[in-house]
Amino acid sequence: MRISRKLAAVAAIFLIGAVIAGCGSSIPSTSVATVAGNPISLRAFNHWMYVAAKEESAQAAEEGETEPPIVSSNPKNFTSCEKQIRAGIPQLRTSSAATLKADCKSVYSSASTEVMNFLIQSYWFQAQAHKAGISDATVASGFTKLLKKTYPTKAKLNAYMATYEKETGETYADQAFTYRAQTLLDKLVKRQQAKVTSAAIAAYYTAHKSSYGSAETRDLHLIRTKTQSAAQSADSALKGGQSWDAVAKKYAADASSKTNGGTLTAVTSGQYENAANKAIFGAAVNTLVGPVKGVLGYYVLEVTKITPATQESLAKATPAIKSQLTQTGETAAESKVIKAAEKVWKSKTTCRTNYQTTYCSNYVKPKTTTTATAAPSTSTVTTSSTATTSSTATTSSTATTSSTASTSSTATTKKK
Repeated sequence: MRISRKLAAVAAIFLIGAVIAGCGSSIPSTSVATVAGNPISLRAFNHWMYVAAKEESAQAAEEGETEPPIVSSNPKNFTSCEKQIRAGIPQLRTSSAATLKADCKSVYSSASTEVMNFLIQSYWFQAQAHKAGISDATVASGFTKLLKKTYPTKAKLNAYMATYEKETGETYADQAFTYRAQTLLDKLVKRQQAKVTSAAIAAYYTAHKSSYGSAETRDLHLIRTKTQSAAQSADSALKGGQSWDAVAKKYAADASSKTNGGTLTAVTSGQYENAANKAIFGAAVNTLVGPVKGVLGYYVLEVTKITPATQESLAKATPAIKSQLTQTGETAAESKVIKAAEKVWKSKTTCRTNYQTTYCSNYVKPKTTTTATAAPSTSTVTTSSTATTSSTATTSSTATTSSTASTSSTATTKKK
């Protein structure tokens, strides 16, 4: 199981070894939320909105679009976002202010929800790991070993990080904390995951036996005619030595058979109506059969090749089944971890107005309104579905450690 890229990214801002202290629900003026008294800073929110915007822009580039990251992080003022659209997307440069504001507002609404959910949930997972007594003593060294294996020299590592940060906005510190968050989450999931036994593998094989083999298939010539007399004429012509191509062209009721001599390959049982199916799978190779009466007409056919059915043994199927059951088990275990974390930490999660999501204990469902608003342009800014203002977004290491996620007095701040 992997944390999604954005969840993995936002997980990097949290201090995983921190002691989660229930010290009230007041939210500092520089923060967007608190989890058990530990603030999620506005700076962290802005940083990861920017990182997400970079990701959206990169995805657009893969599809042939050249739109820049569009930043929309201020829930009350979209002036900066509008300016970025006009400067970066020529086809929207002359759009009205009302239209662009509607675009920016829509972008902010979806983006802020996504980013806040990932920020909060990644905090929950790490807090849950700490609560469960899961040690992270070897996590830092594990990340160092991983980097050395991939980038054996400092020069190679620096070159990689310079390119990666430019492309994604993520720093070395972000990746270190990402690794730490993922490792702890994996440990939580492993505790919940049931072992895949030989009995479970055998039971799955029995229940899905047809998936580990192939049905018998047949290649043949088949002509369907509308009348019995036409089918008899076709049969006589074939017995008289005429080719399937010539006979099909003259007597077949369907256009495809007329052009290919009624040739069919890899036919499996059940593809044709019952009468034809019985004739196809009851015929010997190279034996002319027909006319056969069916619901759709009359058939004349000849099987040219039989490929026998196969059945993979349990022993041979075991690796694939074990992999499948392991993946299913991981999904189920992950669901348990999420539910357990939410049960403990949602009640301790408070969010500032304009940053609330359903993960917040004080979430208030927005009121629906029928008031007419400016319709978004047809080229809605999808590349900025998770963006922030460039002036507030920083990719320095300080943006992802103590300056972005300040902790309670009992928390240990790890400098990067």
